[in-house]
Amino acid sequence: MRVRSPTIDFSDVRPDWAPNREFAQYYNAASTVPAHVEPFLVKVMMRARDELAKRPGQQRLLEDVEIFIKQEVQHCKRHVAFNQRLYDSGYAGMRELEAPYEADYRRWLEDKPLRFLLAYSEGFEAMGSSSAEVFFTELDDYLNGADESAVTLWKWHLAEEFEHRSVCFDVYKALYGDGLRGYLYRLYGFVCAITHIGRHVKRVNAYLLAEDRCHLSEAQHATSVERERQVKRRIAKASLPRLLKVFSPRYDPATKQAPAGMAPYLEL
Repeated sequence: MRVRSPTIDFSDVRPDWAPNREFAQYYNAASTVPAHVEPFLVKVMMRARDELAKRPGQQRLLEDVEIFIKQEVQHCKRHVAFNQRLYDSGYAGMRELEAPYEADYRRWLEDKPLRFLLAYSEGFEAMGSSSAEVFFTELDDYLNGADESAVTLWKWHLAEEFEHRSVCFDVYKALYGDGLRGYLYRLYGFVCAITHIGRHVKRVNAYLLAEDRCHLSEAQHATSVERERQVKRRIAKASLPRLLKVFSPRYDPATKQAPAGMAPYLEL
């Protein structure tokens, strides 16, 4: 693991950065997540780092936490810049949808115990490593002809998500154990994360597509709806088997094998 700070120019990126606009808008909606969850993760891991420091034999994990934090800061910066292009391209209404999502994280940092914050964070990271596997192995036809800046953003980000896939898991295990209670609470955090984040992405995606469709003919609208259905079905079909593995008591993200094509994005 190491910290990377790639230069990615978003100045010419269009909202329809992939030939399939519905595919692009799905990931445009998803891009709002790192802008808010990454700062949340940083704060959670800083608290966890303080707890880990009180325990002997955690130096290696503490070093991983430091790199994890710095990687997440870089992810947030790049997605904030990318999202600004979306706002400037006529989707300023995204901000209104992002506000309550961001507020959830602020409130949780004030009200929720570290156990929950870490379990949720690990849930997000489990989603992230699964998303990396899907993006690198299942979606090449959607990425053919896509804007290289947008593709680089997602492949670099998801490659790092896969690279640090074990950090939250290991921190949660170190602080709260891996017995039955630790296992069940980890699953609770995962379900909370996938539900909370999924609901937010669905709202933003619906807004983006509604904006795109407001001037379409009836036939064009129907075609767009069908493309959306196909995109979501493809992503769900590829994601579900990977996400179900998280429910296993033997789940360990460290055992996952890196998908082909990921290495060049870890050399940026």
